[in-house]
Amino acid sequence: MKTDAVPFTGFKGELFGFLKDLEKNNSIGWFHKNKIRYQSFLVEPAKAFITEMGPFLNRLNPAIRTEPKFNKTIMRLNKDMRFAKGEPYRTFLLIHFGKFKLDSEFYLYFEPGSYSMGLFINRSDEEKYFFRVNQVKFEKEIKEICARYKINNNFSLGYLNREPSSLIPKFSALRHYDALSRFDHLLLEKIKLPSEKVLFSDEIILEMIKMISALYPLYCFAISPQPMKELRIFEDNFGEQLLENYFHFIVQPMANVSGTETGVPLRISSIALRR
Repeated sequence: MKTDAVPFTGFKGELFGFLKDLEKNNSIGWFHKNKIRYQSFLVEPAKAFITEMGPFLNRLNPAIRTEPKFNKTIMRLNKDMRFAKGEPYRTFLLIHFGKFKLDSEFYLYFEPGSYSMGLFINRSDEEKYFFRVNQVKFEKEIKEICARYKINNNFSLGYLNREPSSLIPKFSALRHYDALSRFDHLLLEKIKLPSEKVLFSDEIILEMIKMISALYPLYCFAISPQPMKELRIFEDNFGEQLLENYFHFIVQPMANVSGTETGVPLRISSIALRR
């Protein structure tokens, strides 16, 4: 089937410029005058990025949403003013991959002048969220996962309460496990971010894949009442070799996902090959 999707070549520095300008001129009139900038520097690159992440995520977990659409994988900038007060627009761009609204999810987040990438964990006390119960039931296993997949000391721990806030600069499950119980909305963010050179190229796709691959074993405890079963599926299909050998995983199985020999899988493969 033919597609008019624009190939992803990296995000643009103008993305940060637009967000900075919006922060200073947060009005409907200014936004409408700058809508072409919004489409060119935020919406189009975000949709292209999501499209190219799709084959990897679909194979990792088909339940994760990968449609490059607002309210699915992109948060709208405009607020619903029936329920919000103050300025009409958010001054950040959020690309997120989860199963449903407010579920635990992987994300790439841009704000004026900076960006972050990580895993949002919703440990609210509701039936559809599982981390709170699993955190108590599987403490030993979670600590082992954080050590084995090198989560310890490579991610910061923060929390979300209207705005993202930092809690522990270098999180280690061995030292800081109790901190996971302090807030309902947790953020595990990559400490050493790729350079702007990587962000502004298609190599940011591989960096996102690396991050998701490292955090996915912990994500299993957030999305299922049977996290060890989810973890076994992940390790049977991919194994720890995924962390050591991205090229083997991306080139071989992903071509079967799309059913084609060209397009997204081979573009991602070429990124891995350059590494």
